[in-house]
Amino acid sequence: MAKRHHFVKGEVTIVKQATTRVDDEEYELFQRTAASIGTTPSDALRMFIISFNDHHEFPYPVQSRRISLEAFETEEEATQFATNLTKEILK
Repeated sequence: MAKRHHFVKGEVTIVKQATTRVDDEEYELFQRTAASIGTTPSDALRMFIISFNDHHEFPYPVQSRRISLEAFETEEEATQFATNLTKEILK
């Protein structure tokens, strides 16, 4: 995360940049969707982070109309999946 200074009424705070990677198509849809509701991708992410922190969890049910996901039974199972996927990618 990149750090930058943010000045608020004579106070200096450190502001960090949160980044993530998504497919080109997902990002294009994100930009269009944000614009359609009168905001920007940056502001949408900022709003999400604040709401996520206020709720100490997702502020809404996490679901997608496009894909079906199943949660891992254990953290060990999730870690093993991520390890196997990484090994496959690095081949």
